[in-house]
Amino acid sequence: MTKVLCPGSFDPITNGHLDIITRARDLFGEVLVAVGRNSLKSGYLFGDQRVSLVREATAHLDGVTVEEMGGLLVDFAEEHGIDTVVKGLRFGADFDFELQLANMNHALTGLETVLFPAAAQNVTLSSTIIREVIRLGGDVAGQVPPCVVEAAARLRMQ
Repeated sequence: MTKVLCPGSFDPITNGHLDIITRARDLFGEVLVAVGRNSLKSGYLFGDQRVSLVREATAHLDGVTVEEMGGLLVDFAEEHGIDTVVKGLRFGADFDFELQLANMNHALTGLETVLFPAAAQNVTLSSTIIREVIRLGGDVAGQVPPCVVEAAARLRMQ
């Protein structure tokens, strides 16, 4: 059994994220989900909210733990004794970006990256689009775990 790292901003977590986390757990045995902040994106949820939602969404998955991550992914992986990262790919632009990250991470510390193709039903899911639909009051129930739907409803009421 190997422990791997599934990092992301999870702002919010989607069914696509859950699929990658579940498949990584099924293949490797243990997954540490690292909830970080993407400085290239404008945030919707605060870090503690994202961590809480990811924990709730993955609570049914044995072998999955969730922690907030600050700083470099390679440092976080090293601190936790993990040498493999698992990421999901939806389309070509994801591959181009993830390949650059994988090469940089490997050059920095030897961290390996495994890339899973998105399942067909999740290939169009995007946290960015989900955030916009939520902001505009749309229904995202089919694309996100129930805890995200509930959190979105609470946020709209504030």
